[in-house]
Amino acid sequence: MRTLLMFCCFLLSVASTSCKNTNESQPETQSDNIYTTESNGVENDTTLKTILFFGDSLTAGYGLDDPDDAFPGLIQDKIDSLGISYQVVNAGISGETTSGGKNRLDWILETNIDIFVLELGANDVLRGIPVSETKANLQYIIDEVSAQKPNAKIVLTGMQLPPNLGTEYTADFKALFYDLSEKNNIALVPFLLENVGGIARLNQADGIHPTAEGHKILAANVFPILRPLLKSNSTD
Repeated sequence: MRTLLMFCCFLLSVASTSCKNTNESQPETQSDNIYTTESNGVENDTTLKTILFFGDSLTAGYGLDDPDDAFPGLIQDKIDSLGISYQVVNAGISGETTSGGKNRLDWILETNIDIFVLELGANDVLRGIPVSETKANLQYIIDEVSAQKPNAKIVLTGMQLPPNLGTEYTADFKALFYDLSEKNNIALVPFLLENVGGIARLNQADGIHPTAEGHKILAANVFPILRPLLKSNSTD
């Protein structure tokens, strides 16, 4: 079963460093490609267990010819190959910040969710949002998922920044994901872009968004962390 991609994709402006309106996500330009259901929301098969990927352009597959080539879709392929009855729902929106994630969380949680993969934070950096605020927003999302979906497993994907943004800032940003994982006892992918970030041939012309080949590596980074949760949630 292919990825269910249910959200409008927006173009992330790499050059944007504005700190204006940091309390909500601000995708600058709407993409030409819109993937939606009749209700313009999430629609999943309640007869299957569901993995929901909640993230930004990395999750959405910005710039790819086929959104199913993004790492959530590739993980669906891995799951299908193993004969495990799970469906992937891709809830990625390009340009999304942690604050924007908070704002759309309630209606996301109205859907059936067995595993919640949280991939947000990078766009906060582009908007100059303090690390403390990013951390607080992610904690809020984790708390709400835990409260509304107490049986759902949560996976947090970590992000790291290039050193030119300052030693203290990059260290604090990297550490926030480890801190949240330890505090909440949730699974952590240490660095989603491991072996992809900074490697030109695996990224698109903007140097930020992975190519289809890059997304294969992202899937390989995530799946070993996700795989044990599939087993523990399996009804087989």
